[in-house]
Amino acid sequence: MPTNFAKTGLLLAALTGIFVAMGAVVGGQTGMLIAFFIALAMNAFSLWQSDKMVLRMYGAEEVDERSGGEYYRIVHDLVRRAGLPMPRVYVMHNPQPNAFATGRNPSNAAVCASTGLLETLSSEEVAGVMAHELAHVKNYDTLTMAVAATIGGAISMLAQYLQFGALFGGHRDNNNNAVGWIGMLVAIIVAPLAAMLVQMAVSRSREYQADRLGGMICGNPLWLASALRKIEGYAHEIRNEPAEAAPATAHLFIINPLTGEGMDNLFSTHPNTDNRIAELEKLAGEMGVSGRAATRSAPASGPWGRGSEGPRGPWG
Repeated sequence: MPTNFAKTGLLLAALTGIFVAMGAVVGGQTGMLIAFFIALAMNAFSLWQSDKMVLRMYGAEEVDERSGGEYYRIVHDLVRRAGLPMPRVYVMHNPQPNAFATGRNPSNAAVCASTGLLETLSSEEVAGVMAHELAHVKNYDTLTMAVAATIGGAISMLAQYLQFGALFGGHRDNNNNAVGWIGMLVAIIVAPLAAMLVQMAVSRSREYQADRLGGMICGNPLWLASALRKIEGYAHEIRNEPAEAAPATAHLFIINPLTGEGMDNLFSTHPNTDNRIAELEKLAGEMGVSGRAATRSAPASGPWGRGSEGPRGPWG
């Protein structure tokens, strides 16, 4: 665990450094200082408000024991198995099957599943997904990923500003020499790509850890493996509009919510799904659970499915 925290600290420092370097390109030493203080402010904001910001961005609605139905009961049971405080439970009205967790620590955490996920997966698969999200909470990953999303998004916005300025004649004094052009090129192209690579490093190592711990929490890693297979298939067919509008938040989700348009595939924030499934099947063998992950199939028509006769909850 100390090694993980050290690695996370280095990665977040790298994101902050990229943002500060871009500030230097924009405004020299003064711009660098301004960017440094902005980065500190963004980290503080992420620490206290990242969960509310992300949930609001995706239009998530909180549910309780009465309105959340079986979904809420699944989370409640998993929380007891994980030895965690009960997080706030949310549903986002989004047809793409997906889920994420957020919050600065286990006592202030929230988990969120999409209506697409609740209507598509079986109860066991939903349990596998939510166990994965609770594993992120238990490992304090949610804070790290929220801070990375905030600063990564700011880097992208600053790069867009520089592109706009270059197109309409901004920063001409700097661009009259080779150093100015190189600095602008780095800020517009290299810095955002570097930020994406850092985010990718933050997410990929932690996804494997959360998969393993999640499989142990729910008691059957194959439930999560089966869910990952189904979500992966549907995620590339169903657009997640809020995620497409804010790609810096993509690493928060259990499966990359971006459809792979443009350069999405070059900078995937998640490990290869087949590799994740293979690791879960290996874990299942270690735990004495037999079987293999299910291949993608039609919606399970479980308690939230459209073909179910059971309760469907407030997302109806």
